[in-house]
Amino acid sequence: MLTVIGEGLVDVVQRSSGIEAHVGGSPLNVAVGLARLGHPVQFVGRYGRDAYGESVAAHLRASSVMLPQAPDGLPTSVATALVDDDGAATYTFDLAWELPGLAERLPFMLQGTTLLHTGSIATMLAPGAAEVLAAVEHAHPAATISFDPNCRPSIITDADYARRQAEKFVTLADIVKASDEDLAWLYPGADPLESARRWLQLGGSEGPAMVVVTRGAAGPWGITAAGEAEFAAPRVEVADTVGAGDSFMAALLSGVVDRGLAGAQNRADLRALPAEGLTALLAHASRAAAVTVSRAGANPPTRAELNHIEAVAAEEAEVPTI
Repeated sequence: MLTVIGEGLVDVVQRSSGIEAHVGGSPLNVAVGLARLGHPVQFVGRYGRDAYGESVAAHLRASSVMLPQAPDGLPTSVATALVDDDGAATYTFDLAWELPGLAERLPFMLQGTTLLHTGSIATMLAPGAAEVLAAVEHAHPAATISFDPNCRPSIITDADYARRQAEKFVTLADIVKASDEDLAWLYPGADPLESARRWLQLGGSEGPAMVVVTRGAAGPWGITAAGEAEFAAPRVEVADTVGAGDSFMAALLSGVVDRGLAGAQNRADLRALPAEGLTALLAHASRAAAVTVSRAGANPPTRAELNHIEAVAAEEAEVPTI
């Protein structure tokens, strides 16, 4: 069982052509991406007893994501995305983030979890961020932990606070993914790749096994104890970038699971992953993200779609596939 903890919300997307509403939220998108890639996954997050909340629950169930949390009495969170003519999105948010009573349910809820993913607003915004950290600490002895800061400076405006929060989760994580923009905001003036190298050292031998940096059209770069790797981003016609990083994250984690590297008992093997294995993971995740940017909204690929793309890549003698 894979578990994703974090925010679910409704993205109200404003384009020059009109306004549309879509279910979103970075962790929720990762949960959907993992489910579409064939993994059993549960999403632990909050949503309200309102029309938007019904949309969130229906969207998750349509991709066979399990929902152990019942709706609550607060309004469902909303993010407004303004998409420019080049397809880039900027966001404003109206959020409620808390998970009351989660601590008491964790032993049952996380039973059998081999990988736990979290990130974004859920790890930064009080009071829920403390509950998420407690869940990660609870899961850490048994599960692979993954983290994506997915920074939102319009919500968490204090970069010093965000950096401290991010480093708490990085220290506990086995797999970390961040964009170059995330790292530039958290560590102004520093080379994002150098910041990622420093993250790999946090926690010493108990810290991250892998840190990956996404760089938009420049393609992703990653580092493990065994070396560094990068992959050229596939060229596609961009519809928009909504959910691209989340599709990348889901496929990266899916590749780790497919290689039998999920679970705390596999930490040593994950840490020892050679550069060629990391390259294959980056390629796998990049192809998933390319599918998402080629169509509107946070719409990650299915296993069948990604398998087809991988098969074509193998025929063209590209990087080894997962």
